[in-house]
Amino acid sequence: MGHILSSTSYNEEHQNLASSMNAYFMNFKVENKIISEETINLITFNLEKGYIDSVGTVIDDVLKEIDSAPLNIAVTGESGVGKSSFINALRGVGYEGEGAAPTDVVETTMKATPYKHPRFPNVTLWDLPGIGTTNFPPQDYLRKVKFDEYDFFIIISATRFKENDAQLAKAIKGMKKNFYFVRTKVDIDLRNERKCKPKNFKRGEILQKIRNNCLVSFRQLKMDEPQIFLVSTHDISKYDFPILIDTLLKDLPAQKRHMFMLSLPNVTKEAIERKRGSLGQKIWLEALKAGAWATLPMVGIFNDNDIKKLEASLKEYRVLFGVDDITLQNVAEKLQVPVEGLQAIIESPNLLEKKKGESREERLLKYVERFCSVSGSLLGADLHFRETFYLQLHFLDTVANDARTLLKKTVSETKLTCHWNKSI
Repeated sequence: MGHILSSTSYNEEHQNLASSMNAYFMNFKVENKIISEETINLITFNLEKGYIDSVGTVIDDVLKEIDSAPLNIAVTGESGVGKSSFINALRGVGYEGEGAAPTDVVETTMKATPYKHPRFPNVTLWDLPGIGTTNFPPQDYLRKVKFDEYDFFIIISATRFKENDAQLAKAIKGMKKNFYFVRTKVDIDLRNERKCKPKNFKRGEILQKIRNNCLVSFRQLKMDEPQIFLVSTHDISKYDFPILIDTLLKDLPAQKRHMFMLSLPNVTKEAIERKRGSLGQKIWLEALKAGAWATLPMVGIFNDNDIKKLEASLKEYRVLFGVDDITLQNVAEKLQVPVEGLQAIIESPNLLEKKKGESREERLLKYVERFCSVSGSLLGADLHFRETFYLQLHFLDTVANDARTLLKKTVSETKLTCHWNKSI
């Protein structure tokens, strides 16, 4: 079972590590944890028993699984309902972006078309032909589109769901996989209602009417009424899209949540916080593995490898949260504002810049002190890790704050532009 520590003090520290691990992961909702409860319990058990080499093995295995687990999402629905737009929105790709799913092609084939995420090749969205466009019964349809390849199905409609959609869901359920009904283009419906009936327009009532209309087929077939998610692919921060994401994450296996969370566009504060929490858990696991072997503090030691790792981590975080130089330039062009104005409101680009009269090591140690004063010790007052782990968490928090600042700026500028357009 691994090497058993004989030192009483070391055993006490590893008991504290076990306790701290449980306390840390309790801060996350089930749908936001990137490792399962079974894995948490296994690591905790090995720590409590002092089986330190087993702790390292378990964490190594789970980290490899988290980074390499494939995620295949099937999107189906009749032609014209917004499948391609939905796929592009989930991938954070514009209509004219490189690798975008075409939105103006008439569906004539039975072949499933894969669209990989531009930054996470393990995440693939599959555009499947709608069952209403084929002559196959649900079971044959699922066999033709290679049912077993997908983690879950999203069934899309732009009006009401048809009998074929309901029967397909029934067949998917019978094969023990998850499916979700998404009603698109609700923004268009609301806009039309507001235009036609401006005096009697009531947003909530109209959305409920759309939802009830979607359930008609299920009532007619005497099937259990599913949850219907109302979305707009033009603005996925609105309506039921955040609820849909929460539901998908809750239903996904733990090891597949990390990559899915990272792949989501930064369109809400909740999405940004999910990414921060997911990456924080990963840093924590890496720190736990290192700390389980060496729990003595190592103060003020930064070698070249440490600096390179920190530089790589900061670069990765900036890209993941959309505050890297290329994305900032794209956002500036979209908002028609100087990129220098966006750079001025964020902190992360300057984190590793050298300052006059201050060595890089002195600056990094100040970051460690700042992080610990705000967040407390990573694991507890009596436990210490290499400063590089504290710095990664500090960098992560800084980049996440930058992403929230940029989102706020983007929303503000967009509202200002819309108001100006309406006034002219």
